[in-house]
Amino acid sequence: MRNFLRFLKSKTFLIQIGLALGIMLILIFLVLRWLNSTTNHGEFVEVPDFSKLSVMEMRQKVESAGLRYEVVDSANYNPDYPRFSIIEQNPSAGTKVKSNRKIYFTVNPSGYKKVTVPKIIQVTKRNASSMLKAVGLDVQRVTYIDQLGKDMVYYIKYKGKDIKPGDKLPKTSKIELICGNGNVPGSVVIQEDPE
Repeated sequence: MRNFLRFLKSKTFLIQIGLALGIMLILIFLVLRWLNSTTNHGEFVEVPDFSKLSVMEMRQKVESAGLRYEVVDSANYNPDYPRFSIIEQNPSAGTKVKSNRKIYFTVNPSGYKKVTVPKIIQVTKRNASSMLKAVGLDVQRVTYIDQLGKDMVYYIKYKGKDIKPGDKLPKTSKIELICGNGNVPGSVVIQEDPE
């Protein structure tokens, strides 16, 4: 034990410790310099706003900014944006990122996907509206005709044409419901049996 303590105080041990610390400091310095040069420390690119740009315009802008991109498919059509234009980006515009960072884009599809008209004939207007809204269709207008079932759906129209349950329409289409007003149709005459 006494020899070990004497070795710790010896000149040889202190020189070796000093050399080890010096080499470690030089290595840390060199690694930090290398990281600064390879990661472009402190150098950022501001992400441009790509909204409403076509895919071709987006590609040119991404490349000129020194970024990479990936297009993510979208099933959600947005009528406020042109077809096949950028509707979302991640990271968002104005964010500072490193050069060569990948930007993810969501593209507006060509139109709404088609949905199936539910079975709403002989259903109340209120239930029919809920069923249509659930599949992505809207009730634009309700027209009443002389039919005994008050607020009962008898016909469905789209752009003035009769449609049937099971037909396919673009999502968010405006539907017209033809409902009964509770009155007996004029062509129906109820006669009493003669005695």
